[in-house]
Amino acid sequence: MKKELTGRIFDIQGFSVHDGPGIRTTVFFKGCPLRCAWCHSPESQEFPPELNWMEMKCIGTKACGKCINACPKGAISPGGTRTNPLDDTSVQLVKVDRSLCDSCFECTKVCSPKALYICGTEYTGDELMDRIRKDKPFYDRSGGGVTFSGGECLWQAEFLLEILIRCRREGIHTAVDTTGYAKWELIEPIIPYTDLFLYDIKSTDSDLHRKLTGVPNELILENAKKIAAAGGKFQIRIPVIPLFNDSVKSIAASGAFIKELGDAVEVVQLLPYHNLGTVKWERLQRNAPVLEAAPPSDELMQARKKQLEEMGLHVIIH
Repeated sequence: MKKELTGRIFDIQGFSVHDGPGIRTTVFFKGCPLRCAWCHSPESQEFPPELNWMEMKCIGTKACGKCINACPKGAISPGGTRTNPLDDTSVQLVKVDRSLCDSCFECTKVCSPKALYICGTEYTGDELMDRIRKDKPFYDRSGGGVTFSGGECLWQAEFLLEILIRCRREGIHTAVDTTGYAKWELIEPIIPYTDLFLYDIKSTDSDLHRKLTGVPNELILENAKKIAAAGGKFQIRIPVIPLFNDSVKSIAASGAFIKELGDAVEVVQLLPYHNLGTVKWERLQRNAPVLEAAPPSDELMQARKKQLEEMGLHVIIH
C-alpha cells in the first residue's frame, strides 16, 4: 500500500497581506538549500523537525521544571534567571544542551506554557486543504488566495504540486514564493497550477551571491527565464541588503535582468533588510546570522524604487 504523501510545515499564517494580491494564507514549508547571511527565518533552514525554546513563555523551574525530568538524555537543566522589571522578582529558567538533545521532543509534551515546542509538523493533503479552506471567504472578498513559502517549498515539490492542483480545482488563487534554486524538472510541472511566482532576485553577481547565500545564481536566473517563456507570471522580490546589493550598480544590474523577463513581471517588490529575526536564532540557540547591519533608510529605498521605475518597471516597497 502506497504511503500517503505528506508535507513538513513550520508555520501557517492567516490574514497575510504582503505575500501576493489580496488577503492570503501563507504556508511555510520547512527546508532550504540557501544559507543567506541575513536570514530572518532560521527555523526554515533545516528539513528535520527542531526543538525551539521561547524564553518569554518559560515560567521557571520553581513553578514547573517538568521538562528537566522528562528529558531521557539529561539535556535540560536549570539555567539562568529572568528578572521581572516591574517587581524585581526572578525566575530561574531552564537551558538545553544541544549536544545531548536527540530531538525526541518528550520535553514538549510536559511543557504546559509551550515554551518548548516543535518546529516542523507533518500535514497530509487533506489536513492542509482543510486549513486553507477556512480562509476562503477572505480570498473571495479580497481577491486573495494561498501562498506557499519557506524555506524553499520546491524542496517538497511532490507535495507542493498536489496542493496546487487541489487549490486550482477549488478556485483558490495560488502563489509560490521561491528562491528559484531548484531543478527545472521540479518547477515545470507546477507552472500550470501557479497563478503567481514570488521570485527572489538577490544579485546578478554569481560570486557575490555564492558568498552571501551559499549558492551561485546561474540556476536561479536560468529558471526565471524558463518560467517566463512558459507563460508564468512574476512578482519579483529584491531584498535590499546593506553592503550586498543596495548600490546603484547592483540595482541597475538586477533591473536589467528583470527587464529581460518582459511582460511576465507584474510588479517588483523591494524588501528592506531588517534584523527582527534575531530572536528566532535565540529560540534555536544558534549563533546569530553573519550579517547584522542597520536597515536601509527610507531615502535609500525611495531612491532605488525611483531608479527601477525609470527603467520602466512597476515597483512597490514592503
